[in-house]
Amino acid sequence: MAEHICPPWVGSLLASPLRRLFQQPEKLLAPYLASGMTALDIGPGMGFFTLPIARMVGPAGLVVCTDIQPAMLRGVEKRARAAGLAERIVTRLSTADSLNLDDYARRIDFALASAVVHEIPDVPAFFANVARALKPGARLLLLEPRGHVTAAAFDAELGAARQHGLLPTDRPAIRGGHAAVLEKAK
Repeated sequence: MAEHICPPWVGSLLASPLRRLFQQPEKLLAPYLASGMTALDIGPGMGFFTLPIARMVGPAGLVVCTDIQPAMLRGVEKRARAAGLAERIVTRLSTADSLNLDDYARRIDFALASAVVHEIPDVPAFFANVARALKPGARLLLLEPRGHVTAAAFDAELGAARQHGLLPTDRPAIRGGHAAVLEKAK
């Protein structure tokens, strides 16, 4: 297991509406999402990004959430029901070595990994799992907090992603963190 996994009580804090004062999911994700897409939210916490993604992909779209912690997935499910979005969201319990997405191989249009890769014990295996799930040409938005991840460590994550055909196409500026858009080779 990773040295540190975000506990569920922190997940509740991260889903707080106050977070929107400095991070707006819709604005951040708008360039990458469209109605009808199938999106993957890896390590969704309690769904800060999940619910906006579900709204953006619309009734014809789907959001697949995978997390290693059942409590986080229960939190996403509860919030999705309260928001009337439960039919657009599927949750999967992952393990240390699998995102549990075999039935979604080559079906994901967009993936988000926000503040999660630094918690993964086997980063190359993580990117191999993501690459299997993505359609050719699909994108992954990788976000990591500066407080937990140095620039060198983020570059190492990008190197591991490249080994699995996830190629950086952009390095958007985000407040307080590192970001990269990676595209699956066609």
